[in-house]
Amino acid sequence: MTHQLYLEDAYIKETDATITHVGDEGVILDKTIFYAEGGGQPSDIGMITKGDEKYQVTLAKKSPEGILHHIDKPGLQIGDRVHLCIDWQRRYALMRYHTAAHLLSAVIYKETQCETTGNQIGSDKTRMDFSLDISKEQVESFITKANEWVAKDAKVKVYVLPKEEAMKDPTLFKLAIKEYIERLKEVRVVEIEGIDKQADGGTHVHSLKEVGPLKLERVDNKGKNNKRVYFTLEVLHE
Repeated sequence: MTHQLYLEDAYIKETDATITHVGDEGVILDKTIFYAEGGGQPSDIGMITKGDEKYQVTLAKKSPEGILHHIDKPGLQIGDRVHLCIDWQRRYALMRYHTAAHLLSAVIYKETQCETTGNQIGSDKTRMDFSLDISKEQVESFITKANEWVAKDAKVKVYVLPKEEAMKDPTLFKLAIKEYIERLKEVRVVEIEGIDKQADGGTHVHSLKEVGPLKLERVDNKGKNNKRVYFTLEVLHE
C-alpha cells in the first residue's frame, strides 16, 4: 500500500519515491504527496520526474493496491526512483477551502444542530449542502460568525484516535451520510481549537489566519428544506 504523506504533513510539496506498480491507468508508488480524490476534495495534480523525463499527474485516486496516479504518457517502470512535485498553489487553495468548510459547518451545527448533507471543495469556491429552511440573511449571519473565528486565528490540529474512543463523541461525524464509519479502523480528527472537531481524511492549513475571510456567493434552493451554500475566500499573497 502507498504511504500517504499528506495525511501526516499537508505542506510537503516535493519528495522522492519508488514505482511499485505500472498499469494501463497509471502508476502506484511506495509513498506519495498526491492527495487521492475523496470526501468532496479533488485530487492533486502535478509532476513525476525521472531524470530529464517529466510525466504530468492528472488524477490520483484510491485503489485496492494503493494510490493510483494517472499520468499523461507511458515510460515509467517498476523499481524506478522518481521525484514527485504537486501543484502547490492549487493544493494550498484546496487546503484553505477545506478548513473553511469545516469552520462554516461547525458554526451552522452549533446554531441549528444540522449536519452537512453534501459538499464539493474547490480551489476558487466551495459549495455545501444543508437540510435547512433558512434565508440568505441567516446564512450571512453564519458567515459573519465564521469570520469572527477567522479573526481569532484559531489553530488547526490533526491527530488520530482509536475508533472505539472516537465513537464516544458522535459530534465528530458531521456528515449526514455515515456509512463510511463502518469501514474505519481508526479515526483521523481535524480540530479547529475552540469550535470544532471532525473526522476527516483531507488536507488542511495550520490556522484560520491562513484561511482568511469567507464571502457568501449565493444560496440555492435544492428541494424542500435543502439549501446549497456557495462561498469564496480572499486571495492571499504568500
